Amino acid sequence: MAKRKMSKQSKRRLFFFGTISVAVIVYAIFMTSYYVVNIYKLKKEEATLKTNLNELKHNEKLLNTEIDKLKDNEYIARYARENYSYSKNGEIIIKMDDKKKKNKDEEKYDIDYEKVISISIITLIIIILYVLVKSKKKKKKK
Repeated sequence: MAKRKMSKQSKRRLFFFGTISVAVIVYAIFMTSYYVVNIYKLKKEEATLKTNLNELKHNEKLLNTEIDKLKDNEYIARYARENYSYSKNGEIIIKMDDKKKKNKDEEKYDIDYEKVISISIITLIIIILYVLVKSKKKKKKK
């Protein structure tokens, strides 16, 4: 088959329209990927907002029940005694700490195992490197 020779004008036309079509295709791919990423982000945000909405609705129900309880005088009195150390006539309030305090002996034996493991691994690596360097020096001397 004989090769057909293209004229300069058809080559320019092909180059011009080829460049434009490649640019349009690249732009379309870019915009499509941009919108896909945008949609993904919005769906993710929608999911978090739905969970927040559910939590807020749950909190609203709890607060409404708390409002109903606060209409009762006995509940208010008990709540004040428990949380704000109010007492009835003749009652003595004794406060006890909920947090357990560590003894000095217990503090001695608190060990940060992550630090111990990392230090031992570093030490082991240094020893292995030292042994390797020494063995190479011995081989060179022989």
